[in-house]
Amino acid sequence: MDLSALRQERKKWLTWKNIRPYQEAIARLPVYDCVEVILGDVVDIQIEGLCEADAKQIEETAKMMKPWRKGPFRINELFIDSEWQSQIKYNLLEPHFNLEGKIVGDIGCNNGYYLFRMLTHQPKKLIGFDPSAIYYSQFQFIDHFIRSGIVYEMLGVEHVEYYEHKFDVLFCLGVLYHRADPVGMLKSLYKGLNDKGELILDTFMIDGDDEVCLTPKERYSKIPNIYFVPTVNALKNWCYRAGFERVEVLDIRKTDLTEQRKTEWIDTQSLEDFLDPNDPNKTVEGYPAPKRVYMKAYKAN
Repeated sequence: MDLSALRQERKKWLTWKNIRPYQEAIARLPVYDCVEVILGDVVDIQIEGLCEADAKQIEETAKMMKPWRKGPFRINELFIDSEWQSQIKYNLLEPHFNLEGKIVGDIGCNNGYYLFRMLTHQPKKLIGFDPSAIYYSQFQFIDHFIRSGIVYEMLGVEHVEYYEHKFDVLFCLGVLYHRADPVGMLKSLYKGLNDKGELILDTFMIDGDDEVCLTPKERYSKIPNIYFVPTVNALKNWCYRAGFERVEVLDIRKTDLTEQRKTEWIDTQSLEDFLDPNDPNKTVEGYPAPKRVYMKAYKAN
């Protein structure tokens, strides 16, 4: 697969009439030399001597790019209160990975929140994959100040196995349930890993010991492109069929309103709108409410 030609084609997406204003606004942002970055629960950017006019320009640029799904971020006094409190997932996973000196990829990286957090682990290289011009623009906006060196590819999971090099660690968080062929996707991730590589995965799950999965008729939690919601044992079998040697369950957690909620930075519905108002243990369609399993899959030599 010729990824260079695909990259050139997708760069054209940045000229679309709904994306071009983002790109133009980012290009107009001033460059600051004195910037302090604190990569904690909030990706905190502090610009020394930021004037009122520049602060207003930065705020207007950030607001035009809504919705902000992942975060949170802060730029001086501006707080981008994202829909997802992404630090909850990141802090859950952080004790289970070692990225120092490794080539790391984040599949479905959104605006790069997790990638920015990973900088503290001193990886050899960080690469994000997400075929969204909006999320890429959000990443560019934040990275305008951080200048991280992170590589952001507007490519999808199907391109990972054809990438110019293999990865030591791949993250795939909240993507698998969007794919109509989950085993095929896991095979692509497997092929994208170096020997002894690791996949860190999270996806929706249903309770039960049987090796089965829920297949929503039309929507799950109001989301149209949710195809399969497996039990943990079914998900393990998918990983084994994809080639992984060993699978470890890191945690299982129900998604709640402390992690995903409506804010002024999304202007759309969120978890509270996706659940049955009379029974929060069910979605509006009557399926089990969203619960996630966090797993680590290992590739053999």
